[in-house]
Amino acid sequence: MSPIRLIILIGAAVAAIAAAFLVRNLAQAPAPVIQTEQQTVIETQEISETKVLIARRDLEIGDFVTVDDLEWADWPEKSIVLGYRTEADSPNAIEELAGSVVRVPIFENEPVLPRKLVKKGDTGTMAALIEPGMRAMSVEISTESASGGFILPNDRVDVILTHQVMLQSGGDMVERTATDTILQNVRVLAIDQIYLTEDEGGASQVGNTATLEVNSKEAELIALSQRKGAISLSLRPWSDVGESYDRAARTDMLENGGNSNGGIMIYRSGQASNAGLGGS
Repeated sequence: MSPIRLIILIGAAVAAIAAAFLVRNLAQAPAPVIQTEQQTVIETQEISETKVLIARRDLEIGDFVTVDDLEWADWPEKSIVLGYRTEADSPNAIEELAGSVVRVPIFENEPVLPRKLVKKGDTGTMAALIEPGMRAMSVEISTESASGGFILPNDRVDVILTHQVMLQSGGDMVERTATDTILQNVRVLAIDQIYLTEDEGGASQVGNTATLEVNSKEAELIALSQRKGAISLSLRPWSDVGESYDRAARTDMLENGGNSNGGIMIYRSGQASNAGLGGS
C-alpha cells in the first residue's frame, strides 16, 4: 500500500473516532431547563360595610356641634360597637345631634358616641360648657344693667358693683353712692336659660339672669357683692378679649370678712376704713 493511501486511511479512522466521541457526549448531556414564569393569584374577599356617623374635625370640650361637623363614612360591619350611630338605624342623627355640646374630646374621623355629647336641653349642658377649674355663677340683671340687652352668651364683660359708702364731710358723715369694677374680662355662659346663642344675627337678648364663668374666689366675690349692692355688666369689644388681656378681680374686698357691715365704708383724707358696728 502506498504511503499516501495509508495516511488517508489513518486520517479517516481518527475522524471516525472523533465523531463517535462527539455523538456520545451529546447523548449524555442533560436536557435543557425551560424557565416558566410562575403567576401568583391573590384572592380578594369582599368586606361588608355600612355608614357610621363620624366627626369631620377635632371637637373640643364645650364646642357646639353643627351639621357641618358630622358626616357619614364607610365602616366595616365587624368593627361596629355598641353606641355607633349608623345611617341604617339613625338616618336623621346629624340633625338630631346638631346643637349638642361636647363633653369629651372627639377626634377627626372618630365615630361619635352619645356619651361624649350633651344634647341641647339635657341635664349637664352647662357643666359641659365650663372650662376646667372654673365655676358658673349667676347674677341678676335688667335691661339697664346689661348694656340694653345686647350682651349675649359667649361675650366678655366687666362686672361693676354699685354700693353705698359713708364719707366724712365737714365733721358730718354723709352717705354717697360709689362704684367699683370688681371683675374684668369675664365670659358670659348664658342669659337666662339660653347658652351660647345660635342666633347669628346677633339680636339683642333681654333676660333676668346672666351666668358668668369665674374661678372659686371670683364666685365668692360676686356672692358678696350682690349682698353689698347692685351688679351691672359692661360689654367689652371683641378686640379686648384676647389672652393678652389679664383677668382682674378685686379679691381684696374679701378680706376682713368682706366688710360685713353691708358695704358701708368711711373715707377720711382719701383713705377707706371699715365702719364696723359702732365704729367711728
